[in-house]
Amino acid sequence: MSQDHLDARRREILAGARAAFARHGYEGATVRRLEDETGLSRGAIFHHFRDKESLFLAVAEDDATEMAEVVAEQGLVQVMRDLLNRDSSFDKAGWLGTQLEVSRRLRTDPDFARRWAARSEAIGQATRERLARQREAGVLRDDVPIETLQRFLELALDGLVLHLATGLPADDVGAVLDLVEEAVRRR
Repeated sequence: MSQDHLDARRREILAGARAAFARHGYEGATVRRLEDETGLSRGAIFHHFRDKESLFLAVAEDDATEMAEVVAEQGLVQVMRDLLNRDSSFDKAGWLGTQLEVSRRLRTDPDFARRWAARSEAIGQATRERLARQREAGVLRDDVPIETLQRFLELALDGLVLHLATGLPADDVGAVLDLVEEAVRRR
């Protein structure tokens, strides 16, 4: 098999696994469900990933990488807006479900929390760099440390994830995000 074919197969497995984890959670995403979602055999799936844990980490890492790219280009508020947009890649990919599962495992699995720390730092770094560029451009307020602004935006994201996860209406959340964005802008 060519490297292009192997890479395509890996992306196919990740997409199916993301859907399974989002729909059924980590424990509920059995090997059978992973096979059903990917359309591939157990052997094909685990040829690319050592075990279910490695597969879940790869899905979560891919999501974190995509999120860091959006943050670097457009900011963390754009990630939040994308979550509200039902046509965004975040929604289509089951990103919310994966994030909820990561959050649950961070609370309940100390080994997972240690392994995840480096991955989540990439998003934090992208956020800090974006905020620093915005401050240098004169767009961002300068009376609050960048680290505080970063924490504020991360807490807003966590609140939005919780809001969406509980199924509460998102009708007025766009206006709330406008307020969040306004809060970090230079006055």
